[in-house]
Amino acid sequence: MQKYKTKKRFGQHFLHDQGVIKKLIYEINPQTNDNIVEIGPGLGALTFPLLEALSTLHVVEIDRDVIARLKLKNLASLQIHEQDALAFEFEQLAKDAVFRVVGNLPYNISTPLIFHLLESASQISDMHFMLQNEVVERITAKPGSKTYGRLSVMVQYYCETEYLFFVGPESFSPPPKVDSAILRLIPRKVFEHKADDEKKLASVVAQAFSMRRKTLRNNLKKLISNEAIEHLNIDPSARAETLTVEDFVKLSNTIQ
Repeated sequence: MQKYKTKKRFGQHFLHDQGVIKKLIYEINPQTNDNIVEIGPGLGALTFPLLEALSTLHVVEIDRDVIARLKLKNLASLQIHEQDALAFEFEQLAKDAVFRVVGNLPYNISTPLIFHLLESASQISDMHFMLQNEVVERITAKPGSKTYGRLSVMVQYYCETEYLFFVGPESFSPPPKVDSAILRLIPRKVFEHKADDEKKLASVVAQAFSMRRKTLRNNLKKLISNEAIEHLNIDPSARAETLTVEDFVKLSNTIQ
């Protein structure tokens, strides 16, 4: 088969490191009847090891050349969905109201794609992604750290997050100019701190982080008074990066 030429517009960097692949398969721990969807199967580095364990695997792929190569395998257990993952309705894959997601996500669409998947969070049991290391650090960051921000708060609201392991550029072809890491997300089935309106929560978080160096007093002045913030036992002179997810939920639930 002719060597595949990667396409920059799709942000393609194909994983080839067998050690990383085995480690990732171990973390995913696929079981025969699992309902798994892989985003961006590429040349099948993760796809075919997954198929060894599964009765069926769904893959979502936009690149017609990649799709053609996968179809040549003529595997009944491989269900190919020829679509942009950002537009794909993942709910259609739900079986017994649950499915799993894996993928080496294109770095240029990773954040919007995660937010798209969170819309189906109630039907997802877990997600394992290869992402830019910096993004994984931001998603898993704790309050008070420099990397803690809007992405951290919103993903942690919906999911338990875990940084699994680092992956260097040499594990890919072509090598990306950035480091990568594996992220595990487990959507929450029970919310200890539930937002009354999740769109409002997202809006409050975005506004609070709109100017990182400014205090809550300044960033949220059009939404909530100092007195109301203090009533929640939150310091109006604090910066957004010091607040917990619970704090943001409290703020959001207070705003009318």
